[in-house]
Amino acid sequence: MRNVRVAATQMSCSSNIDENISKADALVKKAAAKGAQIILLQELFETPYFCQKEKSRYYVYATELERNKAVNHFKQVAKDLQVVLPISFYEKKNYARYNSLAVIDADGVLLGKYRKSHIPDGPGYEEKFYFNPGDTGFKVWNTRYGKIGVGVCWDQWYPEAARCMALMGAELLFYPTAIGSEPLDDSIDSKDHWQTCMLGHAAANLIPVIASNRIGNEKDDESLITFYGSSFIAGPQGNKVVEAGRTEEAVLVAEFDLDQLETQRLEWGVFRDRRPDLYKIISSYDGEITVK
Repeated sequence: MRNVRVAATQMSCSSNIDENISKADALVKKAAAKGAQIILLQELFETPYFCQKEKSRYYVYATELERNKAVNHFKQVAKDLQVVLPISFYEKKNYARYNSLAVIDADGVLLGKYRKSHIPDGPGYEEKFYFNPGDTGFKVWNTRYGKIGVGVCWDQWYPEAARCMALMGAELLFYPTAIGSEPLDDSIDSKDHWQTCMLGHAAANLIPVIASNRIGNEKDDESLITFYGSSFIAGPQGNKVVEAGRTEEAVLVAEFDLDQLETQRLEWGVFRDRRPDLYKIISSYDGEITVK
């Protein structure tokens, strides 16, 4: 039996970076007090969600990994609390910019980083103006408490990403995100669709999924997004174990037996019965295999 307690959090963000880090710190400590060992914070929590509009002045938010204020702060927090922390940040690397995530182990040691693979581009979510496509490939880290895979926001809509991380040995999947209303059409509510996609990842791979979203209203010129929270933890059958509301700050905690889940995955045979020889078409854009 190898039990692990995981946590998802959600909060609103202001334009004050230190204030946002302090608020995130309080949520991490609250989760740790509930016994959580791997704690997820939302996407780009250091700042407002600056991707609503294309403004070059927001490039200043990007920092090198070793200089990032949140990453350096939470290295010490992870060590003090003996918790694993995936930390989302805006990465600067020479003339490239990435929507990145640093994974900090329970001893405060940085295990590595992942750069968001799928970059959206639409009204209110103008991320291609700020981020290069990630070049790390999907990653799985062997932390003190288990093997974790992490996708960032738009990555969560792609079953290929979840399956790749599962094939690499992930025992838990974490998705920090920033999603809410559509500035050009307030009749659209994607909350159920958003959750259903990730519940599918959990069910198809028999792996728990942990998702953290932000809350609150954020306005930039005429663009307004209401982030709808609804962070959740899903069990390996695609069942919601616990879910937060749309507006309140929250800390969610759930416990899983990773050894039991591994046995369950083997019993179901979903990985044994795969046919990768038939899946080549998935690597195409247009559904046709090009013979070279």
